[in-house]
Amino acid sequence: MQGNTHIVGGITASLAFAQFSNDNPLVLVGAGVIGALLPDICHRGSKIGRTFPIIAKLVNTVFGHRSFTHSLLFLLLVMLVLHTLIPYRAISIGVIVGMASHIVLDMCTKKGVKLFFPASVSIRFPLTTKTGSKVEGIVLMLLSMLSIYLSYELIARFIYSI
Repeated sequence: MQGNTHIVGGITASLAFAQFSNDNPLVLVGAGVIGALLPDICHRGSKIGRTFPIIAKLVNTVFGHRSFTHSLLFLLLVMLVLHTLIPYRAISIGVIVGMASHIVLDMCTKKGVKLFFPASVSIRFPLTTKTGSKVEGIVLMLLSMLSIYLSYELIARFIYSI
């Protein structure tokens, strides 16, 4: 999936989590966007890879694309680091939710992800699409519509609580 789809996926996942959480939804969404971009630190052409090219090249050289940074192991390690270093729970949760959305979206592509890294098996959904395809455009549109709906729900809940 492309960067914009991952960003909107992170926003949607964070807003969905915010429906059931008492955490600050703005913090969740902001952290969710960062988390949604983080797994592609292994790809020098990605939004985060272009921002941190030296790190992206190093990670790609060591692990390749869609392996370690798209795995449950990486998700767990980031979760432990965030829990240890970041005192604000909404940031940690937002990053993890965004990362999870990224991994799920990449499981919708033909290449899939190495979810159980270091095992070399790629995991993908039975129905897949190509990155940048018209189907991805439809997914982006649906995620955008869902984000608008979930935002409305949060705003309405906030207004009614005043």
